[in-house]
Amino acid sequence: MGLIKHKCLVYDEDLLGKYQVFEDRIDAGLKLAKICKEFCADANYVFAIPRGGIPIAVQIVKELNVNIDLVNCRKLLIPWNPEAGFGAIDPDGNVYVDEVFASYLGLTDEEIRNAIKAQLDEIKSRERILRRNRPYPNLRGSNIIVVDDGIAAGYTMRAAIGFLKRKGAEKVYVAVPTCHLESALKFCKEVNLVICLNPRSGPFYAVADAYINWRDLTDEDVIEELKKVRYY
Repeated sequence: MGLIKHKCLVYDEDLLGKYQVFEDRIDAGLKLAKICKEFCADANYVFAIPRGGIPIAVQIVKELNVNIDLVNCRKLLIPWNPEAGFGAIDPDGNVYVDEVFASYLGLTDEEIRNAIKAQLDEIKSRERILRRNRPYPNLRGSNIIVVDDGIAAGYTMRAAIGFLKRKGAEKVYVAVPTCHLESALKFCKEVNLVICLNPRSGPFYAVADAYINWRDLTDEDVIEELKKVRYY
């Protein structure tokens, strides 16, 4: 791999702009874990964004031998296009709305309220099922890695970073296999480093395009992954 550091971003020059570069999330996690060991060896925690970030985070935890936890942040979904979002919400109910995009879409206040309520309900469900309603740790003085299976617009990652900083995280790394380049670079002022092996640019970007085998994960899938690192 030809690793390049540009501003706050570490990426693999050989994977820049390419499609279907990972077999699946586990393959991506194995590759990402080796880079994290080089650049994030001082991390105390790995926080995975469910569900897609969990198989990737498990591989990083195995490589670094650190604690794992989940951060249940959710994208606020566009009512007529549930694959896309216009903001995000964190476990404390803090909401980030891209006001310019929401206005462009013509979303009403009621549609925004309904989207917030739907995702807050989903967060509560995942807190109960995946985290078993554990309190979030006090992260004062901790160095953390926040992991997802990719960054598109970056709303969910932004919510996760803000939430974990409020819990006291001192140094924050972001680690993802793939990302929209411009979205990833927006985090430069918010985190210490972004690791993204497969950045891509352009008006059309989908996280799934980085993977040969891609599917939505279930709660059962990720619970089995978390058992591998004794989270339960």
